[in-house]
Amino acid sequence: MTQYADLVITEAPVFTADAARSWTDAVAVRGDRIVALGAANVKELIGPRTLVIQARGGMVLPGFQDSHIHAPFAGRNRLHVDLSGLAGKQAYLDHIARYAAANPGKRWIIGGGWAMEYFPGGTPRKEDLDAIVPDRPVFLFNRDVHGAWVNSAALEIGGVTKDTPDPVDGRIERDPQTGEPTGTLHEGAAYTFFERFVPPLSREQWEAAILNAQEHLHSLGITGWQDAWVTPETLAAYRSLDSSGRLTARVVGALWWDRHRGLEQITGFLDQREQGTARFRPTTVKIMTDGVLENHTGALLEPYCDGCGGHTDNRGLFYVDPEVLNAAVTELDRLGFQVHMHAIGDRAVRNALNAVQAAREANGGSDNRHHIAHIQLIQPEDIPRFRELGVIANCQAYWAQMEPQMEELTIPFLGRDRADLQYAFGDLLRSGATLAMGSDWPVTTANPLEEIEVAVTRIDPENRDNAPFLPEQALPLPVALTAFTAGSAYLNHDDDAGVIAIGKRADLVVLDRNLFDPAAGPIGDARVVCTIAAGSVVYERP
Repeated sequence: MTQYADLVITEAPVFTADAARSWTDAVAVRGDRIVALGAANVKELIGPRTLVIQARGGMVLPGFQDSHIHAPFAGRNRLHVDLSGLAGKQAYLDHIARYAAANPGKRWIIGGGWAMEYFPGGTPRKEDLDAIVPDRPVFLFNRDVHGAWVNSAALEIGGVTKDTPDPVDGRIERDPQTGEPTGTLHEGAAYTFFERFVPPLSREQWEAAILNAQEHLHSLGITGWQDAWVTPETLAAYRSLDSSGRLTARVVGALWWDRHRGLEQITGFLDQREQGTARFRPTTVKIMTDGVLENHTGALLEPYCDGCGGHTDNRGLFYVDPEVLNAAVTELDRLGFQVHMHAIGDRAVRNALNAVQAAREANGGSDNRHHIAHIQLIQPEDIPRFRELGVIANCQAYWAQMEPQMEELTIPFLGRDRADLQYAFGDLLRSGATLAMGSDWPVTTANPLEEIEVAVTRIDPENRDNAPFLPEQALPLPVALTAFTAGSAYLNHDDDAGVIAIGKRADLVVLDRNLFDPAAGPIGDARVVCTIAAGSVVYERP
């Protein structure tokens, strides 16, 4: 007796993302598994109760996986003050004012998503917030979550004055004449303030934030991700969601390395790793090794320029001493953890690679699949080390474009020679490195199609008339698609997904056009028609 399929997708090209980057023309699913490929084979499995999706004019891909994302925090912003879709200071202030007026009972106004490019020197001021919310504290992370904009009420609650010293891992922006805090907190100054003074969310509130993010991510074809900053609170929320059947994505949790502590915290990671569930696996440790270039905290081998043709004496910040980093990665590797390192500047990238090399020399080879995220600036001699050490290049492709922040806050302070080394994805590919892709949402868009367009064109999808940014580092479309599917699934140790093959888990996405058709229009304009996670439809376009 024929066992019919539960779901069939027909009449569309199917990009399998397998090692050969092969194609077929239909997929059949039974339960959570792919059971047949090809129109002739699939036709025989269509029964009276089979859901048939006719994707004529579209395209089928494996479900996207995001290798570096902050889903709980993005969901929190979406439920509070989300500035990420707005442009300009006045648009921000109007939105904040509307939210404050609509929520008079909120003790704090929290959220984020503002861009540095809209403020002189990238630093907004407290007076603008004071004018619209004078009676309650306001705390808003910027879009890269490396700084915060606060009002006078928040500074008063935190006891931040002109006499407050800067933390070792951050900076309080101050008025050059009076020394008074101006309303921008950088790096550790922002994190410490947030942890000490902003009221924590309840588990139920974190669950709501994750569910909000999950709904949005499914609408973009994303069926799995690596959460790059898991706290005890978000870990508990993920566990609760999976136990109640509400977590429909596959999530790897990256446990947060406290840079103010040492190797003694690893015992706690071992305990947290045991709290994993079927769909949520906290098997990774995230280590922030430096800051970002825009506020001059990214760690550089040579000092920052001063923006006027000279140099400063500032080489940025390295948050974990190289010897401690080597010891940490070596011990985590020995215990079977994957290590996920944030490294923006060339010194941070080199130190991160050195740490993996130290682990390899101490422990031998492993399948822990360590990776370095962001990799904005890499010296050419360090490019081949990714392949040699088996380090995955975790690329945030959307950043590899010419836009105001790059023009005004990055290139003048790197200098032309270093600026030309940014986001060297093409060189990494040619060196044999394994590529994965992630968004860092809510830092920038979570839409994989827009990110893939930038990877392929090196042009901002919102300004397609711009010249490409270092076009020699562009990726071919099949490579970029594979990095966002099979590459990220490999990074996530999700060997049951990332490709379309018989026996694999049925994580699939249906698009409204064939991305390989030159007449289909820009990649970033494509839309998701349907997302399927483990054989179940989790999103349908209205």
